[in-house]
Amino acid sequence: MSTLNALDIIDVKPLLTKLGVALEQFEGSDLVARSPIDGRPLASLKADTLANVSDKIAAAHAAFLIWRNVPAPVRGELVRLLGDELRAHKVELGELVTIEAGKIRQEGLGEVQEMIDICDFAVGLSRQLYGLTIATERCGHRMMEQWLPAGTVGIISAFNFPVAVWAWNAALALVCGDSLVWKPSEKTPLTALACDALLIRAMKKFVEQGKTVPDGLSQILIGGPAVGAALVDDPRIALISATGSTRMGRAVAQRAAERFAKTLLELGGNNAMIVAPTADLDLALPATLFSAVGTAGQRCTTLRRLIVHNAVYDSLLPRLKMAYQNVSSTRIGSPLAAATLIGPLIDRAAFEGMQRALQAAIAQGGTVTGGERVMADHAADAYYVQPAIVEMPAQTAAVCTETFAPILYVMRYQTLDEAIALQNAVPQGLSSSIFTNDVREAEQFMAASGSDCGIANVNIGTSGAEIGGAFGGEKETGGGRESGSDSWKAYMRRATNTINYSRALPLAQGIVFNAGD
Repeated sequence: MSTLNALDIIDVKPLLTKLGVALEQFEGSDLVARSPIDGRPLASLKADTLANVSDKIAAAHAAFLIWRNVPAPVRGELVRLLGDELRAHKVELGELVTIEAGKIRQEGLGEVQEMIDICDFAVGLSRQLYGLTIATERCGHRMMEQWLPAGTVGIISAFNFPVAVWAWNAALALVCGDSLVWKPSEKTPLTALACDALLIRAMKKFVEQGKTVPDGLSQILIGGPAVGAALVDDPRIALISATGSTRMGRAVAQRAAERFAKTLLELGGNNAMIVAPTADLDLALPATLFSAVGTAGQRCTTLRRLIVHNAVYDSLLPRLKMAYQNVSSTRIGSPLAAATLIGPLIDRAAFEGMQRALQAAIAQGGTVTGGERVMADHAADAYYVQPAIVEMPAQTAAVCTETFAPILYVMRYQTLDEAIALQNAVPQGLSSSIFTNDVREAEQFMAASGSDCGIANVNIGTSGAEIGGAFGGEKETGGGRESGSDSWKAYMRRATNTINYSRALPLAQGIVFNAGD
């Protein structure tokens, strides 16, 4: 078990200064940023008033009216410069993610690499915002479809990916010609200020090239739910991209629907892995471990349900328990330590939610291994836990409820149809996977009658998606798609154009409408 030196006080000001953040400009008494590493305050910030929110949205909307007319490849150059800033400050920003969100160092660096990757993707995309030429039934006419900038994009992000989710949205929105208003989680405001500072540096270099960045192109909002609600309600926000819990997404969707606003929702996941009789257990074991305990179980793609065939259950489960025991005994601790694999939960509420879920599982027939709080005598205000394995007799209500903590429910199955039915029988539909060496099983899992999730993997875990694919899921996961593939279309509006270059005026469907001379 790792330990924490209670006398080591984390000072983020030098780190923020390297990243370009003048912390004194944001200091106040409205919102306290704390580190989950020890629970101590990192900074105290002033929150935006509702009047400030309106002013910042107005500035972003005015910037959009200019930015939309800048050629897309030129807009891509700004994103290229942002990628350069992220490369130059990867270590510093990754460390700040570790300090403020509690991710281990490797995951903090990996999150910044995601930002770099999506910038590279977006730069190429800036020359590929393709439309269509469509066959028309009318002679002397041309019909086409084009994609145009949508407007100002409101981004709401969660604590568990405090910088990458912003980059997924910001990089695509900027090349698509949109302006940005970002409301980060109130649990991770400092990483947001650092991202904003790096974008400002990129903008300055963009201007040094002789190009123009309209004032207000990117805005950041600091505050709680009232600030987020004001962002969602404002009619100048063309798209609301919200990443977080299903509860938050439902509130956003309902408010947005009042004004028929466009939304992109990426919400919860109660993700499952099926381990088939032919599975390579030497692959399935480490995939299960990372997917279930990485980020202390606080990813939307975290593995929460393990559905194991009867033929391999008794071989896999003891090995899995041993792996859990090994990481619990030696690899839980401060995420700043290089050897740590499991850092803290974000706060006390997360710990209490985990304990309630475990008690509910026990009441429904579950057998729990692990799940206890550790290191409380080293950091009384931080919440480190042993990851829990819960052997369940069936998929009960507790199993069907997503808990944002390292709880892995394990169940048996006999037929693949049964396993797929279990996997799909939850409200969420984000990520899924199967471990099998049977090509028929793999294909059935990915077929229309297979996994109902937005992500369906074979012989890899549920967690750790690349930016090239569209990221998101179905049902209560929200239906939105971020990051790669054609996710960029969410940040644009579609226009169908018909051009008549003839001297006649034929009507579609052969309609004759002749009013005479």
